[in-house]
Amino acid sequence: MHHQRFRYYDFLMAGFVAVLLCSNLIGPAKVAEVPLPFAVPGLGMALIFGAGNIFFPISYIFGDVLTEVYGYARARRVIWAGFGAMFFATLMTWVVLKLPASPQEPFNGVLQPALQTVFGNTWRIVIASLIAFWIGDFVNAYVMAKMKLWTSGRHLWTRTIGSTILGQGVDSLIFYPIAFGGIWESSTLFGVLVFNWFFKVMVEVCFTPLTYLAVGFLKRAEDEDHYDRDTDFTPFSLKAD
Repeated sequence: MHHQRFRYYDFLMAGFVAVLLCSNLIGPAKVAEVPLPFAVPGLGMALIFGAGNIFFPISYIFGDVLTEVYGYARARRVIWAGFGAMFFATLMTWVVLKLPASPQEPFNGVLQPALQTVFGNTWRIVIASLIAFWIGDFVNAYVMAKMKLWTSGRHLWTRTIGSTILGQGVDSLIFYPIAFGGIWESSTLFGVLVFNWFFKVMVEVCFTPLTYLAVGFLKRAEDEDHYDRDTDFTPFSLKAD
């Protein structure tokens, strides 16, 4: 069987994986505070959020572009690549942190606690992140592909935003209870869950014009606009067709 070769698919896969690794290695340890020009009910004069939240919406934009242009099956391969990269990075982070620091290197006395603070996530957060990513991204890709059939390829914005609402919703509903259930008060957990879900969806909305530009460029450059009419939507496959 002849398999079409694409010019940009591999670059999109690499970008998707890079964003996921950044979201887990750079963002989680920092809480950002952005001043607001006026008071917002429930927020006050500042927007406070985990820095990692700016990465996950970008990964969903990658997922939307991949599914829209190349189809669910090729997006599925990218999701598995991202999951594998996250798992490997998590495993190797644990190994590096557990390796005994050399007493001959005086800087290790400062470096080891810093590494533990930045990268030493609890097992609950690690498991929650992996499960939430895997399920949320597959929900996003599935909804994106199905809505393309329902809309006959029209109204791209409804698919990008609609799939993100559901995908990020599932992601948040899985991540926060697993990671923080029984640790945070129920009201706090619910409030953070809703705010972060809304924040991520709003990032997707703001990036919609760029998504249109990327999708239009890739469809022309690749001569591809895939419709998943006969696709097997199982997530447990690496087949590209």
